[in-house]
Amino acid sequence: MTASSEPLNSAPEPRPPAPSPAERLDRLPFTRKHGRVLTGSGIGWALDAMDVGLISFIIAALVEHWGITKGESGLIVSVGFAGMAIGASLGGLLADRIGRRQVFALTLLIYGVATGASALVGGVGLLLLLRFIVGLGLGAELPVASTYVSEFAPARIRGRLIVILEAFWAVGWTASAVIGYFLVPASPDGWRWAFVLGAIPAAYALIVRWGLPESPRWLIGRGRADEAERIIADFERSAGIQAPVEPSRAAAASAVAAAAPLARSSGARVASLWSREFRVRTASAWLIWFCVNFAYYGAFIWIPSILVDAGFSLVRSFGFTLIITLAQLPGYAVAAWLIEKWGRRSTLSVFLLGSAGSAVLFGTAQSEAAIIASGMALSFFNLGAWGALYAVTPEIYPTSLRATGAGWAAGVGRIASIIAPLLVPLILAAGGAALAFTLFAVFFVVAAAATWGLVDRGGTPLDDR
Repeated sequence: MTASSEPLNSAPEPRPPAPSPAERLDRLPFTRKHGRVLTGSGIGWALDAMDVGLISFIIAALVEHWGITKGESGLIVSVGFAGMAIGASLGGLLADRIGRRQVFALTLLIYGVATGASALVGGVGLLLLLRFIVGLGLGAELPVASTYVSEFAPARIRGRLIVILEAFWAVGWTASAVIGYFLVPASPDGWRWAFVLGAIPAAYALIVRWGLPESPRWLIGRGRADEAERIIADFERSAGIQAPVEPSRAAAASAVAAAAPLARSSGARVASLWSREFRVRTASAWLIWFCVNFAYYGAFIWIPSILVDAGFSLVRSFGFTLIITLAQLPGYAVAAWLIEKWGRRSTLSVFLLGSAGSAVLFGTAQSEAAIIASGMALSFFNLGAWGALYAVTPEIYPTSLRATGAGWAAGVGRIASIIAPLLVPLILAAGGAALAFTLFAVFFVVAAAATWGLVDRGGTPLDDR
């Protein structure tokens, strides 16, 4: 009898460790499920942009029909941004506490109802109150939506998907320009019908609440691993990937432990943003958000009114604004491509510097061709920068702080968006468009410098600090 070359009691080959839930999310290809999350969130984003964009056209119409002053115009804009500052901060805290999807749907409902009610106002006082309520919803929606999508996106394309999400802003802003051009000037009540269209998000909130899944990463962080497993397995089936027959209990337990909240109370989460680990990136993010908000809203909210003051008719100024707005989409497209090629910080800083140069050119433009060309360049670079900023901000924090960090950065930015509309009339009176847009350029340059205090997490797992 020949002795076997194999030991009789040889141990079986050890099985490779089961992938963690986060690894399973990151290995997925882009599927229809991802497309549904991206599109569902993007529609909410576009409706948000439509509301913000419409107010610039409505203000110009109210100046003509109600005879409101520039000070009252600035107050209408700023009170909305005051609501957005509070909404962004509270929305992020709530999203880390009760879930991304829940807060996203709630914000859509709040600002949709308040926008629709704005169609019925008969004076500036009530309009100011409703614009503040609208701002609460709008401010919370954006950082929560970007956090939500980033937590579903596979790591290798996460930055690109967030820029594409932000590109829905251009869709909504273009819709507002179309409504502003065709509907607002059509009759003395055209602005009221514009507000009626802005009520669409209230109905859309129901679709979000029941049609989109909760973030598995957030569920794991709250100890709800079984719910997260069902959602991840659903995405794997959509990709044609066989989910583990019996997911590793050890892997799930390890994932829950790794995603355990760094802080459980709201105050502790805000304090954690300024811990040794996060303080530099938090300071940099807040500075960038402040500068970009000041320059963006200072410029784009006032462009229709600036053009009217330059001697163009209401309809003609709205037409110029519509053309300028169309350049936002290619700006997003280029940023979406570059963000995975150059990285987050490089893409963001280049687009911010391009915004600075374009702002100077727009402020000094004299001819119609120069106004349109420099305005389109400003749209291209500025909105590409916004896409990169929304991509990088959620990535610099772990899951338990992600919505809080993104929300507070956005909230600080909204402080600038409150200040800018109030200061712009004073700046225009002192030195005209040239002075105003030179100041905006300075803010863009400061923001470009601050990008280098962020961390670039392109292609890395979200929960890896």
